Amino acid sequence: MAKQRGVSLIELLIVVAIILILGAIAVVHFRHARIAANQASAVASLHAINTAQALYASTYPTVGYSPNLRQLGSNGSDCQSVTSSNACLLDPSIASGFKSGYIFDMLGDGNVPVGGYTATAVPADGVSGNCSFSTNATAQVTTLNQDGTGTWSPGSGAAASGCGQ
Repeated sequence: MAKQRGVSLIELLIVVAIILILGAIAVVHFRHARIAANQASAVASLHAINTAQALYASTYPTVGYSPNLRQLGSNGSDCQSVTSSNACLLDPSIASGFKSGYIFDMLGDGNVPVGGYTATAVPADGVSGNCSFSTNATAQVTTLNQDGTGTWSPGSGAAASGCGQ
C-alpha cells in the first residue's frame, strides 16, 4: 500500500476553526484598543481647546473667550491674517466638530466679553467610545457617564474614572 501524502479534510477544518477563533479574539481586543485611543484623543482635544481658549482670551481681551469652535479654527480662511473670527489656534478637525469618532461642540456663556465656555466631546456612535467628556474655563476635563458624573485626572485614563471600556 502506498503512503498517502497531504492533509485530510478534517485536519484542514480544525486548522480553519482555530484560525477563526483566534481572529475573533483579536477583533475584540482591537475594538477595545480603538475605543481607548478614541477616548484619549477626545480628552487631548479638549485640552487643546482649553489651551486655544486661554490664548484667544489673552489675544482678544475685548472679546473674551471664543463663543464657538469655528472662531478658534480657521473659520474658512487661509490663516494669512488672523482675527477674532478666525484665530487659527485650533486643529481644523476639532474646529469642524468631528475628530476620531467624537463630535465636539462649544458654547460661550452669552456675555460680552465672553467670560466662560463649555466644550463637550460626545461619541458619534457606540463604536467610537463609551463616554462623553466636558470641559470649561477651569480647564478640568470631566467624564460624563450615563449618570452625568465622574472626573478624569491625568494619568488615570478614562477607565479609571468610572468610564467603562
